[in-house]
Amino acid sequence: MMRELREILEEVNGRIAAACRRAGRDPEDVEIVAVTKTHGAEVVDEARDAGLRIIGENKVQEAAWKKPASASGPEWHLIGHLQGNKVRHALELFDCIHSVDSVKLADRINSIADEIGASPRVLLEVNVSGEKSKSGMKPEDVEAAARHIVEECPRINLEGLMTMAPFSENPEDARPCFRRLREIRDDIQSRLGIGLPRLSMGMSGDYEVAVEEGATWVRLGTVLFGERPSVRRSQAGDSPVSGGLDSYSGAGPTVRVLD
Repeated sequence: MMRELREILEEVNGRIAAACRRAGRDPEDVEIVAVTKTHGAEVVDEARDAGLRIIGENKVQEAAWKKPASASGPEWHLIGHLQGNKVRHALELFDCIHSVDSVKLADRINSIADEIGASPRVLLEVNVSGEKSKSGMKPEDVEAAARHIVEECPRINLEGLMTMAPFSENPEDARPCFRRLREIRDDIQSRLGIGLPRLSMGMSGDYEVAVEEGATWVRLGTVLFGERPSVRRSQAGDSPVSGGLDSYSGAGPTVRVLD
């Protein structure tokens, strides 16, 4: 029998609270970003009903169909890579963008925001681990990017930093990555005299370590909703099935593949 989301969430919140106690932090300073990638709009509604206030999506085109199909209430955050040609749509859909990985992208966001009268909240994505497979700017480039946004991008509200740790079966392996992001943030705050209250770091396998190292947003999918469904694009003649989306394009709705 599948566990109820409220029961799972109670356990996860308990683990977050315990991690906060170990680090001398207030659990109220940590929020869950519920990652609903490839899940249908009904999962968003379930998350909202369970008390989750932030929905995280990896793709603009996925949120484009899922958000209108979901009940209103939660904030929507973009946590995946953002292409310059999707900035306008992203600003229309999302309350916060976690994945600003270049000055060029920040300038594009600022320009479009000025056109439409938006004041987007953003985080700078930092590739702390240096993995070539990951997006994000180099740690040594973050201060200059933050300074540029503060001085040259008046429409943007820079709130903090985001990173992804390398995958490992051992959560402790992620600690140096999370600690380094916090140190980068603290250094920039001191050197530029600005507040960067948000650290988006930690996922289902390592969120407790991330909280111990200062995360304020943990991005959780699998631990809340189970493994993402295996999906394929709907074909002509298929019966309508609500569910996830094509994992490559983000264009739903789709039909789930039964193993």
